[in-house]
Amino acid sequence: MSWLPLSFGAPMMLWGLLALPVIWWLLKLTPPKPQAEVFPPLKILARVLQREETPQNSPWWLTLLRLLMAALVIAALAEPVFNPREPLPAQGSTLALVIDNGWAAAPDWDKLVATAERLIADAGNKGELVIVAFTAEKSNAEIGPFDLSGALSRLRAARPRPIPTDRPAVYARVAQALASLPGASIAILADGLAAPGDEAAFKTLLSGQAANVVWVEPDRLAAIGLSSAKNEVDNFTLTAVRAAGDLAPRQITAGAFDDKGRRIADATLRFGPGETRGTGRIAVPFELRNDFSSIALDGERHAGAMRVLDNSSKRRRVGLLSQSDADQAQPLLSPLYYIRRALSPFADLVEPNSADLAEAIPQLLDRKPAMIVMADVGTIPAQVRQRLVDWVDNGGTLVRFAGSRLAAAGNDDDLLPVHLRTGERSLGGSLSWTTPQPVAEFPAGSPFADLPAPVEVTVSRQVLAEPGPNIADRTWASLADGTPLVTGLKKGKGTLVLFHTTPEATWSNLPISGSFVEMLRRLVQLSRNQGSAAAGTEASAAALAPYRMIGADGMLVPPPADARPLPANAKAVTLENPPGLYGSEAGVVAHNLLAADAVLTPLARPQMDVPVTTMRYAFDESLHLKGSMIAAALALMLLDTLAVFWMGGLFSRGGSRCRGAATATTAAILIAVAALSLHADPARADDSKPGDAAAIEAVAKTRIAYVLTGEPNVDAVSRAGIEGLNRFLVEKTALEPGEPAGVDIAKDELSFYPLIYWPIDASAPMPSAAAIGRIDAYMNQGGTVLFDTRDQFSTGIGADSASPATQRLRDILGNMNVPPLEPVPADHVLTKSFYILPEFPGRFSGSPLWVEASLDPDNADNRPVRTSDGVTPIMITANDFAGAWAIDASGAPLLPTVPPDPEQRLYALRAGVNIMMYMLTGNYKSDQVHVPILLERLGQ
Repeated sequence: MSWLPLSFGAPMMLWGLLALPVIWWLLKLTPPKPQAEVFPPLKILARVLQREETPQNSPWWLTLLRLLMAALVIAALAEPVFNPREPLPAQGSTLALVIDNGWAAAPDWDKLVATAERLIADAGNKGELVIVAFTAEKSNAEIGPFDLSGALSRLRAARPRPIPTDRPAVYARVAQALASLPGASIAILADGLAAPGDEAAFKTLLSGQAANVVWVEPDRLAAIGLSSAKNEVDNFTLTAVRAAGDLAPRQITAGAFDDKGRRIADATLRFGPGETRGTGRIAVPFELRNDFSSIALDGERHAGAMRVLDNSSKRRRVGLLSQSDADQAQPLLSPLYYIRRALSPFADLVEPNSADLAEAIPQLLDRKPAMIVMADVGTIPAQVRQRLVDWVDNGGTLVRFAGSRLAAAGNDDDLLPVHLRTGERSLGGSLSWTTPQPVAEFPAGSPFADLPAPVEVTVSRQVLAEPGPNIADRTWASLADGTPLVTGLKKGKGTLVLFHTTPEATWSNLPISGSFVEMLRRLVQLSRNQGSAAAGTEASAAALAPYRMIGADGMLVPPPADARPLPANAKAVTLENPPGLYGSEAGVVAHNLLAADAVLTPLARPQMDVPVTTMRYAFDESLHLKGSMIAAALALMLLDTLAVFWMGGLFSRGGSRCRGAATATTAAILIAVAALSLHADPARADDSKPGDAAAIEAVAKTRIAYVLTGEPNVDAVSRAGIEGLNRFLVEKTALEPGEPAGVDIAKDELSFYPLIYWPIDASAPMPSAAAIGRIDAYMNQGGTVLFDTRDQFSTGIGADSASPATQRLRDILGNMNVPPLEPVPADHVLTKSFYILPEFPGRFSGSPLWVEASLDPDNADNRPVRTSDGVTPIMITANDFAGAWAIDASGAPLLPTVPPDPEQRLYALRAGVNIMMYMLTGNYKSDQVHVPILLERLGQ
């Protein structure tokens, strides 16, 4: 009967079915049916000589019912399992479980964990130890061996990572651990994606004497990743990549999002039959394209499906200006020819309609360019000069190229980075070289510092800068003799740049080199963020702090605790440098998972000399029937009891209750009483009620509560944050709070806690109306709720375009009786309850702390603080207090502040102290103003 998907854990118990005939013989007898006698004496005497007839057999249906009940009990004891799974074919005393938890494992993570749990359970039932290793964790992570509970705990604590796997390092560790455990079983749970070094890694892992190998992989590698997102001249071009084994035609939708998470454009990417790369275009104006902050593929829940964008992906409008163009028949001699060729791939170029500078410059400025390039422009007309200077001061980047006109025009200190000598230096002149000069290495303070020196470039003619104390700081590129080739200067919010040679290949061959394109590209990038040369240099030379990361599910999340600053020119995505944005609000750098030439190759199972069992990721679909059979047997027992009562006349309207029914009823009552007496404890019979112990524990110490949102990451940060605040309170005050209390606002008692911290998360379930009503009652009865939307980096509480978290807060407060609110005034007790604080920062800064508005804010004559003696029932912030307070087990900060500033974390902790002192003591400092009057009345 192999067609029946049923197995038994204890098949020997089925021998009990042979006892069914004996049970049938015992059950066919039933007590005699009680006989109803009529009282009249004559009828009794008439029947006294009659012989009493006693039924000898029970009805056939009652016997069948009892036989079925006995069969169910016997079958239940045999532990039947419907649709059983095959156990692990292990032969050794150890199971080595090697699991891929890189970005490609995220879509099948739940199935992967379910499969691994079954393997661990099979090994644990056999008493085997289990090694659990993950290929996307730290190299020193603990791998065991573990017992059953330890292995399951290690598995359930793991999460997919938004990084590639590192099989060679992890497989080497597992092979080293198995060297002392010969004959172990190895289970490889692969994500289906090949990686460099796999062949050597598998050879290392299987170098020992393994008893057998269990190979587990997904059904197919169906993930699609974004490998490129380019802001072209007329559209935004997207490129996606899929595995080579996926040959069916397919199309997928991508969404473009701004820095507030709003979807502002869409694109459709198409894969033809057998194509591994699909492309799509977003044809919107470049002003809208410049607002793109990230691109994500719909329906793809992994890190490779999102691509973040920085300033290098944003096109800028660049104005081109020249006083003379070469003949159209000789375009290579045009001053703007090579500039157009170099800038057109990554900038939108605009040119004036007039050759008159008095008209051309205003035409360019009206187009609001980010950068203007002037090719050999000499004297700038006085009527437009000041407007051009103001444009630079407000953030524009002006790039000028030398030439005969500029050399003859003299100095223009407001629009040149250095003071120039009159005339130019050339071969054969008074300041000539014997040979053309090469370009020296770019100086460390230059935006071109990380570019290689163009060894093929030589310069035969240039304009010279007057020597001065600042000439070295303003030199971005120089010749071998030390004279400047490119100089730059920050002016106001903008930048002035001068190439000391011409933009055409007459004075040098720089314009026809690849370095010319890269140098102009750096200048365009510099203009995009309106930064200075120094800022750009520091950003490229120093490590950048993590700002917003791409999670394993393809969503933007705050930086994890193990994220580290991104080193300069870092390319690889690692556990310390996961994909995402690095920097600060002033400027970020995108660090994406997939390169433009990325290829997704399906992982092929290696050749093995040991027995191999191939499996697929799947949930455990086996169904244990023991409980269902026991429940069915109990139901039949209840039916049997009711049948006996019915046959005994218990449910008949007329007639007396029979002796058999009374006996059965009495027995049932005695059984119920006996069952209840087994749970009675006379020694503990008191008036305590369920939940009293928890209530006593809750009020024994002052405890800060936080709302359980249902999101594990959010709840973990809330608890870690309150633990950090508690430690700071113990160090700085006399208060010793108890452990943080996570509360379910729908059912937990809230009155035990003076303050409840509620982190608002748009992905958490919306609280029910009853739960919101309980919070409203808690606030009306004297409690305070601190709402934290944690979205200061995207939008504020009162912003016109609310973030998802702020919108969720509005939905919650819309069902409550919220008093009028105001930002904490400068004279509020919160600003001085313990520390003197002008603001209340958290992990972010900038959002005000909103409290209940004062009833009489203008009454400052009698009291220098707020007039209300009560404590505000509500506080609202967007600064992420818990994220700033949160600490790990060693006491180190769990999350970085934005911007990364230790002082900001200190002020955030002080803000938490002020809030707690205010909650526990109220407006006590406002009453101190009466102390002089009281002392005067006392005669002191």
